Amino acid sequence: MTLGAGHAAEGESGSSIPALILVVGAGGNPQYDITFYQWSERWESAAKQAGMAVTVIGRHRGEVEVKETDYSRLEAAIKQSQVAVHSELWIVLIGHGTFDRRVAKFNLRGPDFSAEELNQWLKPVDRPTAIINCSSASGPFISALAGPQRVVITGTKSGTEVNFSRFGDHLSHAITDPAADLDKDNQTSLWEAFLMASRRTTEYYDTDGRIATEHALLDDNGDGQSVRADQFRGLSPRAKPTAGQSLDGRKAHQWHLISNATDAKLSPQDRLRRNELEIAVENLRDSKDQIPEEDYRVELEQLLVELAELNERVE
Repeated sequence: MTLGAGHAAEGESGSSIPALILVVGAGGNPQYDITFYQWSERWESAAKQAGMAVTVIGRHRGEVEVKETDYSRLEAAIKQSQVAVHSELWIVLIGHGTFDRRVAKFNLRGPDFSAEELNQWLKPVDRPTAIINCSSASGPFISALAGPQRVVITGTKSGTEVNFSRFGDHLSHAITDPAADLDKDNQTSLWEAFLMASRRTTEYYDTDGRIATEHALLDDNGDGQSVRADQFRGLSPRAKPTAGQSLDGRKAHQWHLISNATDAKLSPQDRLRRNELEIAVENLRDSKDQIPEEDYRVELEQLLVELAELNERVE
């Protein structure tokens, strides 16, 4: 069974709907090829259920001649994604990674790409973007890709965690698992899926009596510092954030592959504004002790009124 060359789903040209670019790397042997195919099928199935524009790169179905490399196809797909501004772009990387103590790369059939190259491709993309690298040695992608409007997830905490990463298996299940819905809003967020997948990865090593060789990271506040799931109890951080610190996890909690009935009614513009207001409310509450009480009350009221008006329009 050979898996590889990409294909795009119908409706890919739609610029006002969320999009998924799903990249399946070189397996290296038939067993990994099958494994990565299964993980990618879960993502593709869920994205199509959500009505997203889906582009799949790196899956051969039979021995076919591929004129373009997966490297060039990915670069072109990201360039094409620039036409949308408000809707979310998901980039999911499933495969193996490498790190030579200087450069972290994701393995493709043909030329590989580095974290720095991916960042260069993404610089012109002015839309909310989630980059999810499920490969081994993926940790350096955090610092290379962290920035405004971005959620970055890696399967490992560093480039030296080079063993096969199982995190991607658990994440591909968790992203649509109702059991991961911790706040019970009838949708599973990327943050909730990250927490469940991290926990299940840890449980795998504990059950097997092995030392964990992978520790997933998430950054969504743009500082490149990132967090691990074990720093949280449920959705709440175990330690209170320092003054002025924007907490990782909040933006990822606003990302849903499959939205609930209420969120599905939001236009991309309204969803973006709603998300901005919710983050502003949380950040303001974090800084309550640092500003005058009256200023806090007035600013909070303004945010909550606009948020209520926005929600009322779609109910």
